[in-house]
Amino acid sequence: MELTTHLINDTINLYKWALTIADKRVEKWPLMDNPLPTLAISSSYLLFLWLGPKYMQNREPFQLKKTLILYNFSMVVFNFFICKELFLAARAAGYSYICQSVDYSDDPNEVRIAAALWWYFISKGVEYLDTVFFILRKKFNQVSFLHVYHHCTMFTLWWIGIKWVAGGQSFFGAHMNAAIHVLMYLYYGLASFGPKIQKYLWWKKYLTVIQMVRDPFTVT
Repeated sequence: MELTTHLINDTINLYKWALTIADKRVEKWPLMDNPLPTLAISSSYLLFLWLGPKYMQNREPFQLKKTLILYNFSMVVFNFFICKELFLAARAAGYSYICQSVDYSDDPNEVRIAAALWWYFISKGVEYLDTVFFILRKKFNQVSFLHVYHHCTMFTLWWIGIKWVAGGQSFFGAHMNAAIHVLMYLYYGLASFGPKIQKYLWWKKYLTVIQMVRDPFTVT
């Protein structure tokens, strides 16, 4: 019991110390004051993973065609915005794609990069809807361990990224991933129209190759 108390106190003290070196520019931004809202959203996601299939067990799958079209094309626009902001701001700030330190100043380009990375963090939360739609459509085979691990950890880990390193080399992975997500959600959006459009989506295999090449270089 005493050991547990010490561990809890040490963890709290470590967190308090970590807050002293956090990025002051982002502390008042939505969800960034403390990790509890982010953890609550992720916990709700995991709860839905447990309750969702039970709810759908004896029900017909939802089609959600219009919802999926709207969602996927909205994500195309969202990721294009993030990609564009990171590209323009990083170029204006003279960023290196190989090794770039974090600048915590209030330089307009640095703040713009931090803001774009915050939007990227938000996009990871929005992507929880990918899983929600799979479950409502009873596409349970799509909800693999890797799928859940990817979605759940990225939203949480990017909170840490924005809290302490909203800039520097972290822009590279977000930039690359947002660009690929433009193509990915474009494919999903077009595929949502049905067989008449799907037959023209011959480029899916190239999208898969791009995603495989990307993975060793960026966490998404």
